[in-house]
Amino acid sequence: MKNPAGGAQGTAVLMLLAASVLWGTTGTAAAQAHGVSPLAIGAASLGIGGLLQAVLGARSLKAARVPLVINRRLVMLGAVGILVYPLAFYSSMHLGGVALGTVISLGTAPLFSGLLERLIDGIKLTTRWYLAAALGISGSTLLGFARASGDNANAETVFPSCLLGLAAGASYAVYSWAAGRLMANGIPRKAAVGAVFGLGGLLLMPVLLATGAPLMQDPLNFAVAAYLVLVPMFLGYVLFGIALSRVPASTATTVTLSEPAVAAALAVFLLGEHLGPMGWAGMVLIAAALVVLMLRPRPRVPQRAGMLLEVD
Repeated sequence: MKNPAGGAQGTAVLMLLAASVLWGTTGTAAAQAHGVSPLAIGAASLGIGGLLQAVLGARSLKAARVPLVINRRLVMLGAVGILVYPLAFYSSMHLGGVALGTVISLGTAPLFSGLLERLIDGIKLTTRWYLAAALGISGSTLLGFARASGDNANAETVFPSCLLGLAAGASYAVYSWAAGRLMANGIPRKAAVGAVFGLGGLLLMPVLLATGAPLMQDPLNFAVAAYLVLVPMFLGYVLFGIALSRVPASTATTVTLSEPAVAAALAVFLLGEHLGPMGWAGMVLIAAALVVLMLRPRPRVPQRAGMLLEVD
């Protein structure tokens, strides 16, 4: 007999994988813009994308306004994560390259996410999750070393790129956890995602107003911004939000470790960045992490307001 919960998890993992592929194109796309700061790219992509998420969930937001007010601290925490993430993420890629910035940002997110769930929610992470996280993080680390030791490596930019990547990874885990916790508290997915992303988008608007003029002064720059807003940020996060209502944030952030592999491959073939054998070995480990998560899902039981969690 088929396990409905296991099937739901498998579908959620596929949605997360599709979102990760879309997100993996962001660095290569952003590199096509000329004379635009990473702050402007970040503020435009997730700022406008976040506001679109709020528009998409407008009805649900109105219906859930009372529980959202009750959970306003979670909403604000998630919005701050939305504010920090794109600014740190795009700045990290700008300094250290697309592959390195993406690797550090996404490679550390499962660690931060797991810590949040373990320390705040008291959730016992499964052996399968630890194995997948270890494989994915090891692969991301190899990708990072491959970039840092390349011909164009520069310690003066690689180090701050890594620090900004850590900030991006932490903020990514924070808003993923906050949105998941809102849904676990009984708030519908569209309302939870719309509130966190909408408020985060509003917080990013001053940054966009201060730095975004070059986006409007060149057709190519405008096209890049439009792509980032509508495809990776809007469509990608629609898929992410649906999946997050079916799996814990720790699983979600582990699956999205596939993003560094996509970003690295595009950086190599389209931007001319060099990885070498170490980098490609890292991509194989990331693929192995996905296999561990996707194959033979274990039985799942309801936790709190319908949140699905794995049990040993």
